[in-house]
Amino acid sequence: MDGITLLRTVVDILVVAFLFYKIIQLARGTRAWQILTGLAVFFIALGLSRKLQLVTLSWLLGYLVYTGPVALVILFYPELRHGLEQMGRIGFWGSEFRLLGQQERSKVVEEVVKAASEMASRRIGALIAIERETGLDDIAETGKRVDAVLSAELLTTIFYPGTPLHDQAVIVRGTRIVAASCVLPLSEDPTVGLGVHTRHRAALGLTEQSDAVVVVVSEETGSISLCWDRRMVRGLNKDTLRDRLTSLLQPVVPPPAIPLRRGWLWKTKKTGTGSQ
Repeated sequence: MDGITLLRTVVDILVVAFLFYKIIQLARGTRAWQILTGLAVFFIALGLSRKLQLVTLSWLLGYLVYTGPVALVILFYPELRHGLEQMGRIGFWGSEFRLLGQQERSKVVEEVVKAASEMASRRIGALIAIERETGLDDIAETGKRVDAVLSAELLTTIFYPGTPLHDQAVIVRGTRIVAASCVLPLSEDPTVGLGVHTRHRAALGLTEQSDAVVVVVSEETGSISLCWDRRMVRGLNKDTLRDRLTSLLQPVVPPPAIPLRRGWLWKTKKTGTGSQ
């Protein structure tokens, strides 16, 4: 194998791995995640049935291989359409969140913490969704575009009762407020109790469909909650909210790349050339 063939193989593997990673990222938290798990179990069972020579089971599972895809497309058409829409968005391939420096991340955390603490003390309800890797353009389109620099004062003004944009949620992308008065999807989790208010259900609903972090301020109790990854933590104060946000908004550090030694590639190419 010469150097060019090796490089082509490495690129091929990396592209396929990246596509699989993105498919899993899209499916996570949706009905499609259960079907992917089921497919994995199905193909393991198919392989074992053939290995153990279970003729009837192998025939039945093999028949489903040809008829199953059509049924999956029909049953999961909404998820497939949503996934294709996400692939066409910039947020699917990259995000501003990943490009933020440490100082900018700290600035975002401080402004959100300051605003949440101020609104909690005044019993002002708020819903602040912070975009991470998954794009929230579809959510932003349900509200009014703002496109302003993030600040605690602006957040407090937006959510002040009686202002035109105080209802629903604010979307934060990077160091800017993208949109306000945005409608978040309500949680579809049947285990969420009836005592969970609509604002908190909406926050959980967004975390079921994306990797966003959502800060919730209750106008009834003045308590601060934080939602991410289909979970919710209540009763946060200024310090605990800052600690949680700082941890959640840290960039994901990729594993170190394995360097390719030039001498080894040259030696491989030379050996391959000599053997032809």
